[in-house]
Amino acid sequence: MEAKTNDTLVLNGKATAQEIRNEIAKKVADRKQKGLKVPHLAAVLVGTDGGSETYVSYKVKDCKEVGYESTLIRKPDTISEKELLDLVADLNANKDIDGFIVQLPLPKHIDPQKIIMAIDPLKDVDGFHPENVGKMTLGLSGFLPATPSGIIELMRRNSINPSGKHCVVLGRSNIVGSPMSILLSRNVEMGNATVTLCHSRTKNLKELAATADILIAALGKPGFVTADMVKPEAVVIDVGTTRVPDSSKKSGFSLKGDVCYGEVFQKVSAITPVPGGVGPMTRVALLLNTLKAVELR
Repeated sequence: MEAKTNDTLVLNGKATAQEIRNEIAKKVADRKQKGLKVPHLAAVLVGTDGGSETYVSYKVKDCKEVGYESTLIRKPDTISEKELLDLVADLNANKDIDGFIVQLPLPKHIDPQKIIMAIDPLKDVDGFHPENVGKMTLGLSGFLPATPSGIIELMRRNSINPSGKHCVVLGRSNIVGSPMSILLSRNVEMGNATVTLCHSRTKNLKELAATADILIAALGKPGFVTADMVKPEAVVIDVGTTRVPDSSKKSGFSLKGDVCYGEVFQKVSAITPVPGGVGPMTRVALLLNTLKAVELR
């Protein structure tokens, strides 16, 4: 679950996600034994975005490993908004599918918010529908966004409790930054933090980052967070996964995080690597939401 190098704890999302997948697989096997429905996750992939292709292929692999049924629906980037909305309506009505995602980003001629709004909140395993966002804000049971909830679980399983800590979140996206700030500040076991949410208009961002007990970087800017922006012994969660050209790699690119890992590593008490940190936790959080969806039924 965790690996220490010197005194810095490397938050191994890959190992932690494997641990959770093993737990899910046992639950699925138990459901099968009892004659209960096996979870079924569907993913809609529009176009051929490289990052989306990789991510969705992992989701299919994850489903197979834990014993879920999975369906991958590919559509060309020429699909109209109406055609995609019709597809969402079909998936909402399909009783065999417990949860589904429409992989973002979408082509520019399609309004992603319209698509998200059309998804049945009870099948919205990405946790993006306003109904699920509202439930999260109020502390009610619903589907939590995969990346923020995956981060919370990674911290929980490594005995990092945000209660009473100052957490600084860099980035205010609807997918990571904003929901992350809400989860950390809720009056629950893995909440109760004092949260500062920074963004492109924050004037003293670097100074604020340096006051964080827990720093969460979700900007999508490779190497943005340097050692001078980090408090000694802080916990650093790097959400960034930007593809950077790299001729030494077979793929032609490397994945780079928002944090200068080498220099920050020497200063902090715990840090997530990229890759192998937050990414696997996002994927396993989606599996947990899908299990919850079939249990709710």
